[in-house]
Amino acid sequence: MKIPPLRALLQPLPVASLVLAGAAVTLAGAWTLQSLGFEPCELCLKQRYPYYAALPLAAAAIFLARNAQTGAARVLLGLLAAIFFASAIFGGYHAGIEWKLWPGPTDCTGDFVKPDSMAEFQRQLRNTRLIRCDEVALRIFGLSLADWNVVVSAGLAFVAGLGAAAVKRS
Repeated sequence: MKIPPLRALLQPLPVASLVLAGAAVTLAGAWTLQSLGFEPCELCLKQRYPYYAALPLAAAAIFLARNAQTGAARVLLGLLAAIFFASAIFGGYHAGIEWKLWPGPTDCTGDFVKPDSMAEFQRQLRNTRLIRCDEVALRIFGLSLADWNVVVSAGLAFVAGLGAAAVKRS
C-alpha cells in the first residue's frame, strides 16, 4: 500500500473531512459526558458554538472540493481556521478561570452573597447558575475539558489553515 504524499493529504477534501470528523467527535464526546452527569457550565456550552458552526461549514467545503471548486473550499477552510483559532483563545480564557488566573463572569463564579430577605433569596435562586465556571468537573490526563478545548481547537485551526493554504495538486 502506497502512502500518499503529504501534499495530497493537505488538499481541501481530506482536510475538510478531518475537520468535520474532529468537530463531530468532539461534540459527541461533550454530549456523552453530559449524559453521564457531567453538567457543563455556561462557558462550556458557549465553547461548543464553533463546533456547531464547523459541521455545516466543513460539509460545504467537502461538497465544494468534490465538485472541483477547491478555491471556494479553501476559503471555507480559512474561515474554519479562524473560527477554531478564536475557539482556542476562548478555551484558554475559560481554562484561566478554572486555574484561578483571573476572575470569570459573575453569573457563574464568585462568592455567595448572603441575602437580606426571603424575597432576595428567591431572586438569587432564580438568577444564580448552579454550575460554576471556575470549578473543574472532570480532568482527563490532568487537563480540564476547557484545557482540552484549547488543544483540540488549536489542532483543528492548524489543520484547517494548512488546507486553506494548500497548493493545487499538479
